[in-house]
Amino acid sequence: MLAYIIRRLLLIIPTLFGIMVVNFVIVQFAPGGPVEQMIAQLQGTATDATSRISGGGGGDFGGPADNSQLGGSSNAATSKYRGAQGLDPKFIAEIEKKFGFDKPPLERFWLMIHDYLNFDFGRSYFKSAGVVDLIVSKLPVSISLGVWTTLLVYLISIPLGIRKAVRDGSRFDIWTSGVVVVGYAIPSFLFAMLLIVTFAGGRYFAWFPLRGLTSDGWSSLPLYQQILDYLWHMVLPITAMVISGFATLTMLTKNSFIDELGKMYVLTARAKGLTERRVLYGHIFRNAMLIVIAGFPAAFIGVLFTGSLFIEVIFSLDGLGLLGYEAAIQRDYPVVFATLYVFTLLGLVMKLVQDVTYTLIDPRIDFEARNV
Repeated sequence: MLAYIIRRLLLIIPTLFGIMVVNFVIVQFAPGGPVEQMIAQLQGTATDATSRISGGGGGDFGGPADNSQLGGSSNAATSKYRGAQGLDPKFIAEIEKKFGFDKPPLERFWLMIHDYLNFDFGRSYFKSAGVVDLIVSKLPVSISLGVWTTLLVYLISIPLGIRKAVRDGSRFDIWTSGVVVVGYAIPSFLFAMLLIVTFAGGRYFAWFPLRGLTSDGWSSLPLYQQILDYLWHMVLPITAMVISGFATLTMLTKNSFIDELGKMYVLTARAKGLTERRVLYGHIFRNAMLIVIAGFPAAFIGVLFTGSLFIEVIFSLDGLGLLGYEAAIQRDYPVVFATLYVFTLLGLVMKLVQDVTYTLIDPRIDFEARNV
């Protein structure tokens, strides 16, 4: 097993490198980079999404430029940047140097990889903060969504899947399958908007808050009221994520139990006179739940880093999903690439943890013997 783990760890290096190369190349062809964003700000032509970029984070270029820079200069020339026609080339060069775009793309890529290997992710272009500090500050929100969603999905899906397997073909199985199919078919963001319209003052009821993780003045409340206020704000986001997330796990649990119910060791246990509950939970459960339990680490990471993106944006929850969305819109490349690097690395490690979990639950599984 040790040799297998070492091989998988070594395989992470080229996989991660390849992902970074592909995304870096794609970004080079994406219009509206940070230089264009800054020029748009200075020219006063930035969109609402762009105008939120600086927040005081524009550095030396945070305020309006003088006339000699923004036009009328005898040195003005046609620029390769959209919206920069007529600007002083020296001024454009200063902006390029600020963002590191005075270097060729290949050199910028190798410098980025060198820094990332040392876990030096630099600073955000537009938020006046280090990338690591930004990620750490957003983690509590995303962890809250990930933990609650994963916990509730497993608590609902496993008992429901077992009951559906035991009562396969019954009326209960049929109507719950309908609920599962509907839950699977509706995207979480669409269900979230339905919840807002229905329960957050959109049209019918105003039972729950529309946005945020806590209310104003939350820190001054007593502890029990802080807990209740936090849970009150989490009801709609968590419900939207759970509804669309429990369907796959429910059917996986059901199918796993059905596969085990017809095997010989189950027939033997029943022939010995064991109760149905003893057969189900004493013999079938461990084998049937192998794939479900082993997938928990990867499922949690998936919910934490990808599943909550739209939910955080819709409910204005200041987590990693919203951070990544704003960074992509604003072309904040340090944040974009750093989050991509960290999340990809965690995802690859979690896949290895998932394989190791398989072997811990069922020692009969030996990936090393298969030369995987």
